Amino acid sequence: MPHAPRRILAAGIAAFALLVAGCGSSDDTAPADDTTTEAGTPQAIVSLSPTTTEMLYAVGAGDQVVAVDDQSDFPADVPVTDLSGYTPNVEAILGYEPDLVVTNADTGDLVAGLAQAGVQTLILPAATTLDDTYGQIEQVGAATGHIAEAAELVASMQTEIEQIVATVPQRDVPLRYYHELDNTFYSVTDDTYIGQIYSMLGLTSIATGGDGYPQLSAEYIVEQNPDVIFLADGQCCGVTPEVVAQRAGWNEITAVRDGHVYVVDEDLASRWGPRVVDFMREVAAIVTAIPVAQPAP
Repeated sequence: MPHAPRRILAAGIAAFALLVAGCGSSDDTAPADDTTTEAGTPQAIVSLSPTTTEMLYAVGAGDQVVAVDDQSDFPADVPVTDLSGYTPNVEAILGYEPDLVVTNADTGDLVAGLAQAGVQTLILPAATTLDDTYGQIEQVGAATGHIAEAAELVASMQTEIEQIVATVPQRDVPLRYYHELDNTFYSVTDDTYIGQIYSMLGLTSIATGGDGYPQLSAEYIVEQNPDVIFLADGQCCGVTPEVVAQRAGWNEITAVRDGHVYVVDEDLASRWGPRVVDFMREVAAIVTAIPVAQPAP
């Protein structure tokens, strides 16, 4: 997708794959749990992705993490460095003497470079479904010696999500939403990870086609007249419900007219880790507060 913001590119990775590379494997690849069964439990982990950082801490591997990338900001006490997950520098990463590097893509031959130094790499691409998220959490648990904690986390997430979905009122017609990724009107379709989350909560996107993250026009959005608008560009771009209401013609959109324009946490909305539960809870509360239309007499 041309000129898309970095968080869109990260969210738009469709493939789901796992690559663990390093010494001790004749073909430089091995299953995730080989990190623990063959090489021992890693004691110096570097994370190059905010989502993988959150997964590591959520399964109890935080004490093993020695460095995280410059975009990782949760939990609050993560050892943030100037390492980049977008343009990884193998030499800089090796400066932290890791025995495992966890990231979301093999950018710039990262895996090969680390393998030459005998460092294993766990690649966890952007999830496309909740099942992918659960699977990746379990892989992180296996790779770090926290299998039981990961299984417990997954079970807890599944239970919480089931409970959250059950709180959302049933509607004869799903609410139609516009999710704004940035102020150039990139959005999401129902086929994306976040689109599936919205669908579980009784919503359907006005965006269709493309690669799942199409750039819409202001005129198209007005014409589609969404019932609710989610702004994931409040932190990056300063977009607020008031700003949206001032756009030409947007005051006639149902969501704007009825006060159903909401700023959502862009980190929660773009990461596919354990805090997806928090995002679902936030959206469910919004959806539940929107009155259910009564059938005509």
